[in-house]
Amino acid sequence: MSDTNLPLLHTPLHALHLELGARMVPFAGYSMPVQYPAGVLAEHLHTRSSAGLFDVSHMGQLRLVGPDAAAAFETLMPVDVIDLPVGKQRYGLLLNDAGGILDDLMFVNRGMTQGGDIFVIVNGACKVADIAHIQAMIGQRCSVIPCPERALLALQGPQAVTAMERLSPGIGKLVFMTGGQFQLRCANQLVDAFVTRSGYTGEDGFEISVQGEHAETLARALLAQAEVHPIGLGARNSLRLEAGLCLYGNDLDTSTTPVEANLLWAMQKVRRAGGARAGGFPGADIVLAQLAGGAGAPARRRVGLRALERIPVRDHTALQTLDGEAAGEVTSGLLGPSINQPVAMAYVSAAHATTGTRLNAIVRGKPVPMEVAPMPFIPNRYFRG
Repeated sequence: MSDTNLPLLHTPLHALHLELGARMVPFAGYSMPVQYPAGVLAEHLHTRSSAGLFDVSHMGQLRLVGPDAAAAFETLMPVDVIDLPVGKQRYGLLLNDAGGILDDLMFVNRGMTQGGDIFVIVNGACKVADIAHIQAMIGQRCSVIPCPERALLALQGPQAVTAMERLSPGIGKLVFMTGGQFQLRCANQLVDAFVTRSGYTGEDGFEISVQGEHAETLARALLAQAEVHPIGLGARNSLRLEAGLCLYGNDLDTSTTPVEANLLWAMQKVRRAGGARAGGFPGADIVLAQLAGGAGAPARRRVGLRALERIPVRDHTALQTLDGEAAGEVTSGLLGPSINQPVAMAYVSAAHATTGTRLNAIVRGKPVPMEVAPMPFIPNRYFRG
């Protein structure tokens, strides 16, 4: 929803956000909480130490149904869909014919028999275009079923599993990037939910898909627990940046390829040159040539940056070499609350993408020294069993 004249949509938790004192802002066509009275810093640190509850119901949820769904979906991405085991989740990238990223997404194989599906979650700002694109590209091979009636909550942090176990004993047996159907006891009510152990913070956590009419019941059951506090978009952004995770529209867009974005881990070997199902996705010739290196290597790369002075460097800040030559631009940047140091992501020329390279960010006309650094900026704490 890009038309600013359109009324903002509300998630099923809108009234609860207002009750909790949230400051609401427009985001992806919705009225969303950017922060609660405790503030962004407190919310960020609480998620790192305990458990934070996020309303991410603006995200798009859809089902791909039919025996050919996996093979069809694989034609849209440089990702192994066919071999994904039942109950497993994977990160994917929708590409255009130039190899540019239309959106990044998550998908789960929920089984292709007995009414199963591939369950897909896409970014809120892209969901209308994504669903239309998927329908146009593979709608003849499988059923593409949007799920606007469903809400999505994320519970993140080291105490998330403690809170979830109270609602559904045994749910802690899930490991990172797996999912399943569960019944969650919320007060005197059982709520059916599809739960994955994943998230967008670098912490252990869960994403919970429920029918919209049950979202507030579930949210209240989680917030009734001492470990759980509500968290807004502000802390969601700082948490994901510390974790080295991209934000679509900032760090990824249709002009960015997976190779430029350093998302090679999201392209399994079976889809690369020499693999059993190499290519066959939009922009494959360009992406595989970039992956091969040599003359086809991209001119720029996504990197992490740490500021060497305590001056935050924001999005769209220009980067220069120490000799004053243009080197790239920051796409996401802020003061990392967990490490008390400014960090950023940026696209820089390939010649300056090596860890340890010194660059200057130009902030209000003055150079701020920065150094190319590995990501994540803090260790990830996913539960792998």
